[in-house]
Amino acid sequence: MSMATILIVDDEPAIRDLVDITLDLAGYKSISASNAHEALVSVIDKKPDLVLLDWMLPGGSGIDLARRLRHDEITAAIPIIMLTAKTSEDNKVQGLNVGVDDYVTKPFSPRELVARIKTVLRRVNGTKKITVLQVFDLQLDPTSHRISIEDSYIEMGPTEFRLLKFFMLNQEKVFNRDQIQDSVWGANVYLEERTIDVHIRRLRKGLCSVKGTAIDYSKLIQTVRGAGYRFSVRPL
Repeated sequence: MSMATILIVDDEPAIRDLVDITLDLAGYKSISASNAHEALVSVIDKKPDLVLLDWMLPGGSGIDLARRLRHDEITAAIPIIMLTAKTSEDNKVQGLNVGVDDYVTKPFSPRELVARIKTVLRRVNGTKKITVLQVFDLQLDPTSHRISIEDSYIEMGPTEFRLLKFFMLNQEKVFNRDQIQDSVWGANVYLEERTIDVHIRRLRKGLCSVKGTAIDYSKLIQTVRGAGYRFSVRPL
């Protein structure tokens, strides 16, 4: 099993360095951000397994960032541990009410921090089930990284695979090009204006490569004029 990646969000370099060393010794990979904007970009681009989030941050508070992550379906499941000097009961309740998984106060014991991280990750991983995504006879298996229709495997590139997975996880919702880019490519990646359209065409071509099916699976990816794209089993 690959080691978990943890995002450290704190505006104090000394704290980031201390936590980074602690996580490294405990066998975790770490990335860091010094403010709310950097943290949001890192969450979208790097997709960490857990976020250690300071309460007081430049450019927006940690509690506001936690609320934003919880309200977005794409980031809602990422566990969050608040790491902060705020110790009042009201602060802790506020953090828990926005969906924070745990709360560690500064100054903290490195051993306690690692123990809290292990507990949260164990709880989250215990509820995760690796499941095959399926719509009619279209199947996408995240574990084997295979796509099939009626047991016929389809050759697709890694980008088209991620794109189809994103659509199948978010059915019946319209996404504009910026939202698709942030979710599939990452917020820091620059794309030409029509790059997403090209990959959509490739994905549709792959989905209609299996002949003789009762359903034209390429038509499940719908163009919504003036809005973007939608994966839907309902006709336009």
